[in-house]
Amino acid sequence: MRIQGLTVTVLGLLASASSWAADCPALLQGSLPELRGKGQIELCERFAGKPLVVVNTASYCGFAPQFEGLEATYKAYHEQGLEMLGVPSNDFKQEDADSEKTAKVCYANYGVTFTMTKAQPVRGKDAVPLFVELANQSSAPKWNFYKYVVDRKGKVVGNFSSLTKPDDPAFRAAIEKAIASQ
Repeated sequence: MRIQGLTVTVLGLLASASSWAADCPALLQGSLPELRGKGQIELCERFAGKPLVVVNTASYCGFAPQFEGLEATYKAYHEQGLEMLGVPSNDFKQEDADSEKTAKVCYANYGVTFTMTKAQPVRGKDAVPLFVELANQSSAPKWNFYKYVVDRKGKVVGNFSSLTKPDDPAFRAAIEKAIASQ
């Protein structure tokens, strides 16, 4: 009898996980390696139902000081539910292959507290699924610090070039629209 109960519990958990995956928007399907440690960031588990900013970053890019503005934006809107995901990339040849050096730039030099991944390809045939879907919904990043604002349903409500600073009124308006989405 105990084994039957265990079977029912396991089947219930599988059904629950299956419905969770079915409810997860295409944008958030899958996982990415966390910058610090050996764990994985389960995108749907972490970000589903939340407004989200996704930005491809590079430690040695001239736009790297935007980390400060991104962190300020994250702190300003986090209590309203905003999440932020930084994805370092060497697609534009300005990221270190050493994740520890990337972590130092992000965390020590710029005080980043939002979620960061290890370096990933973000454009072209090798792009990770997250960026394939971002490109499908809007456009592929044209350079480092390309910013995407995503609503609670996993839809891109705005994308912004590297030249758009994190305190730009249009960028902030897109974030507020994503926060207000249901």
